[in-house]
Amino acid sequence: MSASQPAARRTVLKGAAAIAGAVGAGAVLTACSTGGNGGSGSAAVPAAPVELGAASEVPVGGSKLFREEKLVVSCPAEGQYKAFSARCTHAGCVLDKIDDGQGNCPCHGSRFDVTTGKVLRGPATDPLPAVPVKAEGGKLIAG
Repeated sequence: MSASQPAARRTVLKGAAAIAGAVGAGAVLTACSTGGNGGSGSAAVPAAPVELGAASEVPVGGSKLFREEKLVVSCPAEGQYKAFSARCTHAGCVLDKIDDGQGNCPCHGSRFDVTTGKVLRGPATDPLPAVPVKAEGGKLIAG
């Protein structure tokens, strides 16, 4: 085939498939990066105190996910609170829910004990970082 002849249909389709595959792979890699779903520009632990809301929102013996603030708070006993970053230590995605005391990472399925931060299922290997939290005037303050 000479250089002046138009490309065969099969060649054009192969080229389009290669481009689509490269774009799709880029999207997958972006989702796995620390920036996917979590914003890699923000720290796992708040740099300044953050008001989370009423302390009564976290039941004794239970926990609550504060997704916007990227924190999870548990209350092991009346007036005692523990807080952890809600950013998965695998790729930085923010936990999406708590089921039976376990925080779930929607990106790759890591599970964390929300009362200790401990990894229960990988691929994450590091625990969630602890965040100082206190109740002041009926409100939870983290950081």
